[in-house]
Amino acid sequence: MNPDHFDKEDLIKCGHGKLFPGNMRLPIDQMLMFDRVTHIADDDGLYGKGSIVAELDINPDLWFFKVHFVDDPVMPGCLGLDAMWQLVGFFLAWGGGEGKGRALGSGEVKFTGQVLPTAKKVTYRLDLKRVIRRKLTMAIADGSMEVDGREIYTAKDLRVGMFNSTDDF
Repeated sequence: MNPDHFDKEDLIKCGHGKLFPGNMRLPIDQMLMFDRVTHIADDDGLYGKGSIVAELDINPDLWFFKVHFVDDPVMPGCLGLDAMWQLVGFFLAWGGGEGKGRALGSGEVKFTGQVLPTAKKVTYRLDLKRVIRRKLTMAIADGSMEVDGREIYTAKDLRVGMFNSTDDF
């Protein structure tokens, strides 16, 4: 049985290809947009197809606050969206998927708040809607992002696929 949570050390191992079989890797260093996965399962969630919850600790020294924007620091919305795609790929690898994970798009995305340097924690929650594990390995999920308990982003139909070769991608 697969573990149901992962710490930062595990996520770094995943970034170096040492956590799961196959080639799936999370980004490392500054582009890894969460510090831990606190829950992952393949039989729960809103649709009964699985869920994943992860957290990012916020501190004012994070790299994006220094560059986005001068005298108006805020986490770029695209980084929260990317974190959700990263988590869908992580879910696929955790479930045995192999290959290189690639974001394939999303449906509706809404931003209704912001992450400032004074925040403490971001929480990502994803509910898997569809998981395909045939010749094609792909998942579709709905996700949300909270800052200090307040939901500020939602994304529907986040799509991630896993590919043995990305030469023609």
